[in-house]
Amino acid sequence: MKLKCAIVDDEPLALGLLESYVEKTPFLELTGKYSSAVQAMKELPEKQTDLLFLDIQMPELNGLEFSKMVDSRTRIIFTTAFEQYALDGYKVNALDYLLKPISYTDFLQAANKAVRWFELLNQPHDEITSIFVKSDYKLVQIELDNILYVEGLKDYVKIYEEGNQRPILSLMSMKAMEELLPASRFMCVHRSYIVQKSKIRIIDRGRIIFGKTSIPVSESYKAAFQEYLDRRS
Repeated sequence: MKLKCAIVDDEPLALGLLESYVEKTPFLELTGKYSSAVQAMKELPEKQTDLLFLDIQMPELNGLEFSKMVDSRTRIIFTTAFEQYALDGYKVNALDYLLKPISYTDFLQAANKAVRWFELLNQPHDEITSIFVKSDYKLVQIELDNILYVEGLKDYVKIYEEGNQRPILSLMSMKAMEELLPASRFMCVHRSYIVQKSKIRIIDRGRIIFGKTSIPVSESYKAAFQEYLDRRS
């Protein structure tokens, strides 16, 4: 897999360094480099960009603001000299965060994360056996067979697994989570819950029971859920 990437950084030395890193990475192809987010905003929409290396602290329009305008299919790796921006970077669903001065080893590790992300995205959903989610600043692999259900809490999701009392907490939306999971195995039963169909064992008065947890089936999902049950009854 070869990823088309772009760089946005107002520091010429940083821009040149990242360009040299891209050029010696076989699976990356540089399609654009910009010295400001304003310049990138004018030219980037016309190009296919899989991966964007984006500085945060820039004049006029900073990287965090610009990241909200980028195509949702483009994955972002933030580059900055200020560690305090790390959490803000993850709040806008960045794939990774690189602290300047950036070594090639750290750059390559982040680029490899992007490759794994796109490989997973391009794999037919019915063939997926695991997913990667961000948790505690790390990418964590979760086997689909282990997932019982997913609970949404504002900007976070909690992923509950068999044999694990503590859920995995990830900063992502329920919509993004639903897109990751194959519909043949998982279904929404409530705006805050996704369940693995094969793991359902008990339904009590219209609620799905997992141990001590009782999951409601909301009105908007009842028909689809009942259709699934009728096919299995």
